[in-house]
Amino acid sequence: MKLKDHFGLMATYNQWMNEKIYEAAGRLSAADLAKDRRAFFGSLLGTLNHLVVADILWLKRFAEHPACSISLREVVDLPQPTGLDQIVFDDLERLAERRVWLDQKIIGWIAGLSDEDLDIILTYRNSKGVTFHRRYSSLILHFFNHQTHHRGQASTLLSQAGKDIGVTDLLALIPDEAHV
Repeated sequence: MKLKDHFGLMATYNQWMNEKIYEAAGRLSAADLAKDRRAFFGSLLGTLNHLVVADILWLKRFAEHPACSISLREVVDLPQPTGLDQIVFDDLERLAERRVWLDQKIIGWIAGLSDEDLDIILTYRNSKGVTFHRRYSSLILHFFNHQTHHRGQASTLLSQAGKDIGVTDLLALIPDEAHV
């Protein structure tokens, strides 16, 4: 399996897990969604907003790659987030709509990459203005790892609120293959 195929699996996993998280979150009241549960971003709503903010920031950076300017053009047109703790939407329905839209953009972006695209060095600035030069494939790996990290927190917050999202392992999406 090529690296690009692994990223395709991660994009599918990202979408699948977000569907599970948002479905479970939809069973909570607005008060439970916004309740400060002492997580990094306070509440479940704060955590889900952080994931949207971080994905927008990274996708805007990824769009600087010449091969991605078209597939991520609509993301580039989104307003620049003002902080990692920004509440983009304070209601779950609108946040979920943005999440679904972003997940579709992520799947399309990854599908459009070639193995050669993954080897370039991307120059970008973080939110503090510090410039970095890093391998595109390593940044994509970070992107998906970051999502998994905070979805794990969201899963814990949902569990604390009495909602079980079920199986969360990537293994559930890895196809079984014939033994050679």
